[in-house]
Amino acid sequence: MKIRLTVCACLMAVSIAAEEGFTPIFDGKTLAGWTPAPGGSWEVKDGAILGLSPKSERRHGILLSDASYTDFVVRARFRVTRGDSGFYFRVKRVNSSVSVNGFQVEVDSSQETGGLYETGGRAWVVKPSAADIPKKKYVPGEWTDLEVHAEGKNVTVKINGVVTASLRDDPGRTEGPFGLQLHGGQAMHVEFKDLRIKTL
Repeated sequence: MKIRLTVCACLMAVSIAAEEGFTPIFDGKTLAGWTPAPGGSWEVKDGAILGLSPKSERRHGILLSDASYTDFVVRARFRVTRGDSGFYFRVKRVNSSVSVNGFQVEVDSSQETGGLYETGGRAWVVKPSAADIPKKKYVPGEWTDLEVHAEGKNVTVKINGVVTASLRDDPGRTEGPFGLQLHGGQAMHVEFKDLRIKTL
């Protein structure tokens, strides 16, 4: 069994590495290249970034990439067991209970997953339509594919290969780090893995 799991893990790593032009931004072993803001806890377990937070924690725990990015395609896999998470991009660090302003892709246990929310700005910018739900085949608690394509003022989000949000000539921020979110005031359990980027 251990040999089979090791072989599968190696094949997965080769498959990810083979994606043309993509570079890992998480090494699968440590949080090197990422820095947490106060709130909740982050660790690496079984090759994934695990975020945990109790309901009593009022702050939004954010794990921020040390690097800042402008135009890119980023891909990742996530799994939400409990709570309301998000994948932030092009954010600005601020002194607040949330720690950042900017866009997040909604990542939670509801079918709003895949929408775009602007923290410290317009709030919901795009919510997935009812027609998207059967197409994206999102099942909370299962590993899910995420892709964000951000180029200039244009942004496209995909969940399991299905477009769930699209913006053209948007006035939002065009540069900043990535962030993984633990929502304050909720019992949180979320995992991210296979994070990789192609800069444009």
